Amino acid sequence: MAQSTGQTFPDIVELNVGGQVYVTRLETLTAAPRSLLWAKFTQSSPQELPTDSKGRFFFDRDGFLFRYILDYLRDSELSLPDFFKERRRLQKEADFFQLPELSRRLAAASKDSSSTEDSAEQEEAELGSPVTSSSSSDRAGAASGFITVGYRGSYTIGRDIQADAKFRRVARITVCGKISLAKEVFGETLNESRDPDRPPDKYTSRYYLKYNFLEQAFDRLSEAGFHMVACNSTGTCSYGSSDPGEDKLWTSYTEYVFCR
Repeated sequence: MAQSTGQTFPDIVELNVGGQVYVTRLETLTAAPRSLLWAKFTQSSPQELPTDSKGRFFFDRDGFLFRYILDYLRDSELSLPDFFKERRRLQKEADFFQLPELSRRLAAASKDSSSTEDSAEQEEAELGSPVTSSSSSDRAGAASGFITVGYRGSYTIGRDIQADAKFRRVARITVCGKISLAKEVFGETLNESRDPDRPPDKYTSRYYLKYNFLEQAFDRLSEAGFHMVACNSTGTCSYGSSDPGEDKLWTSYTEYVFCR
């Protein structure tokens, strides 16, 4: 339970930010004086903050972008992945959490990124690359839409935590979306036996692939002009037997959402 029974916060705090769970130190949350988190966790008591059903302190914000807020509070540095496309959304999160220095850095980075992209687009237009032009024209009439790729996986972790995890093979990769799009991308590798004879303008969640390599599915989606826009995963842990000393068995279900 994240919520303390007293009037002070625990040293280790559990947060639920938009459905994403984070565990961090109290000193990290209060690292930026006069920020929203600093005010919430120094000027309030645990009983005054909203919590979820498990007692974790709840914030109704973007749970995926909050990881960068935490990184900034830990190191006072802005470190984003290459080709990060959500600087403006992250800037809004920085404004909400009252982190003016982070917001300023993001605004400057967005401005620099826009200038670089504009220059690159202008240079590309002047060069008139036949490869780019051909690719763009080939996809100009392609239908837009979403395809969701999902799979269930499991693996075991032995009692020796230094030992390698024993991964099990992915049994099946499912494909959800408009039938015409699924057939365009996956063609003969798509198993239609579970949902045959449906018109191409309908949707299905019953297709699966004849192979079990996620990378192969991702390559086909990329070649068809799709890019990943979201992903989520759930997992459970159980013991292989009634003996708690035995290896732990983890099972998970993961979905990747692609858009064109």
